Amino acid sequence: QVQLVESGGGLVQAGGSLRLSCVASGRTGTGYGLGWFRQAPGKEREFVAAINWSGDSLVYADSVKGRFTIARGSAKNTVYLQMNSLTPEDTAVYYCAKGQPTWATWVAETPRSYDYWGQGTQVTVSS
Repeated sequence: QVQLVESGGGLVQAGGSLRLSCVASGRTGTGYGLGWFRQAPGKEREFVAAINWSGDSLVYADSVKGRFTIARGSAKNTVYLQMNSLTPEDTAVYYCAKGQPTWATWVAETPRSYDYWGQGTQVTVSS
């Protein structure tokens, strides 16, 4: 089994920053991509950002480009999401997900490309 545990969420004022972390453990194997999704109340889960195994191929949703940065730890099983210039529209539960063996950057925005998900961490941005 694979476990993904997110941390770093919280309450922040508009314009502020937060850094989310996610650690994957268990039978993860190697070579997998990692992604971040979010889900606001009453809305569908949406893609935020993703990164490949080597960390040199990144994908971002248009809504977060230029504000959020995804990065992979040197240990490869950790992924970070640095979120700057936060707005109330960024309020959501943020989920980390591990890519399927068939994962690739051109399908990174699709939830079906991921086989394991974390429990999520709440991010609330006040106006």
